[in-house]
Amino acid sequence: MMNPPAPSNKVSAWGQWRSVKPVVRCPDDVLAELLDGGQAFRWNRVDGVWRGVWGNYIAELTSQNDVVQWRAPVLIEDRVSRDISTYLGPDDVFADAWDALPHRSDPVLKAAMGQWPGLRLLRQPFAEAVLCFLCSSMKQITHIKQICETLALRFGAEIIPGVRALPSWSTLHRVSEGELRAAGLGYRARFIHGTSHFLAGQPGWLDVVEDLPYPEAKHRLMQLPGVGAKIADCALLFGAGKLEAFPVDTWIARVMTERYRLEGWSLEQIAHFGRAHYGQYAGLAQQYLFSSARRA
Repeated sequence: MMNPPAPSNKVSAWGQWRSVKPVVRCPDDVLAELLDGGQAFRWNRVDGVWRGVWGNYIAELTSQNDVVQWRAPVLIEDRVSRDISTYLGPDDVFADAWDALPHRSDPVLKAAMGQWPGLRLLRQPFAEAVLCFLCSSMKQITHIKQICETLALRFGAEIIPGVRALPSWSTLHRVSEGELRAAGLGYRARFIHGTSHFLAGQPGWLDVVEDLPYPEAKHRLMQLPGVGAKIADCALLFGAGKLEAFPVDTWIARVMTERYRLEGWSLEQIAHFGRAHYGQYAGLAQQYLFSSARRA
């Protein structure tokens, strides 16, 4: 297969800038962390604003006086307008979660929340989140972004001229493991290939999993090739809205061990502690801790 052309920074006929409705308030640095801090992998700075692709959408975002503004190509402006607020998570959706987290009694969490006012969780397409986090194993954010872009360029459907979506699982089912390895996936190609065949044999399986309660959804998701506890929790937190999910990677394990004196605890035990300590919005607390550890 021939190498695809490099992605272009030019997308013609953009609509007008407008505020996200209902309102989303994020200072510049918080918006950058939201879009480029490990929740999603297809946002980049272009000409001073954030340009990103999710599902079959493309938009640009910026923050003016801490209020998030957006615009989209005219060709898809109507559908972006309908769904961008759901994707970003408006303030009125997260207000209860911010209030319910135990920041009043937990100085570690209080300090993290103070660093990132307005940080929230993106609500991404679930099937896409499963794909992206399967690509993430043992990779840094920059590398994951490169893999996702290559997958989109080689196998994804065109959204508008010059911009492609990530490939669907049904499309990946028709791609060989060798082609996936050539796209930079390495050993992860085996998991992507195996998952695509699993899902091809069980249409609607991911839709069912997305609607299940968190414990059962996690158990089911870990049946997929290459999906361990951390990948399952990431996909469920950022793609299925399971806010009690508490992904534990090396960053979180270090923070929890040092700040909560959990020396000698396994990753599974740390995850259980996180869910018990932070409650039904544990995944939001995790994101605050993760972002603070990255800043430090």
